[in-house]
Amino acid sequence: MLPPLLILTGPTAVGKTALALELAENLQAEIVCADSRTVYRGMNIATAKPTPAELARVPHHLIDVVQPDEEFTLPDFLDRATSAIEEIRERGHLPLLVGGTVLYINALLDGREVPRVSPDPELRRRLEQQAAEQGLPALYQELIKQDPAAADYIDPSNLRRIVRALEVYYTSGELFSHNRGKTNPRYRPLKLALTLEREALYERADRRVEQMFQAGLEAEVQRLLTAGYSPTLPSMSSVGYAQVARYLAGEISLAEAKAQQKWATHRYIRHQYTWFRRDPEIKWLDATDPDLAEKAHQLIKEFQADL
Repeated sequence: MLPPLLILTGPTAVGKTALALELAENLQAEIVCADSRTVYRGMNIATAKPTPAELARVPHHLIDVVQPDEEFTLPDFLDRATSAIEEIRERGHLPLLVGGTVLYINALLDGREVPRVSPDPELRRRLEQQAAEQGLPALYQELIKQDPAAADYIDPSNLRRIVRALEVYYTSGELFSHNRGKTNPRYRPLKLALTLEREALYERADRRVEQMFQAGLEAEVQRLLTAGYSPTLPSMSSVGYAQVARYLAGEISLAEAKAQQKWATHRYIRHQYTWFRRDPEIKWLDATDPDLAEKAHQLIKEFQADL
């Protein structure tokens, strides 16, 4: 029988951290983060990284593992997450996978093989320049020509994914889509997901953006830029950092930076729900339910009883 794995997911700003900490403390669990941004050191505020006090309450894994200018790929996540889960089990504790990066979660659960092709900075630069000069649709047409199966599931507006798929093809001759669908499940999951009425979630996300600025987001981005981390880095192009970097460069006003960050967060939430709706195994929990923790514990208890 496959080993069990508890998962807590949901859209950004829905309240995963608070519930994860409560569950972990009561279950003697350790948290494995499934987040593509909290892996970066020094990037704390816009990533909504757990605070030092929260990190001290429960052991966390896959936080602060690379510098902002280092690559962190899906294979890197799979290797580190698998190792962390096994080490947690060896200690007799429960691993609790927490995060909203659906690609990471699904790849881990499916046991999906992914291309392990090293980045080619020069090729990436040429492809990005091609997109800038000819337009992203032209680069997407190139993907359709070279790897139509990948084009079927890659968002035409996602420059990074399009570039990566073409990079894999041109560097190795292997189709980025080649291993998609080839799975070897590693775990038996219980997927819990928090949800909230959409407008209420947007309002919560907007408040969190304002709180990020109050917490010193401008200063954090300035420190990163002063340390030499380019705004064009994948880490620095994430929501919050990209908008503040533009503000600090004098390209937009502070009000525009906040508005753009809020809009980008809303867009990301919609994207996350698109993925969540495809998964019939998710057990949804209302983030505003006063009995939220109790209901989550009950689902976990029933899951463990069936093992």
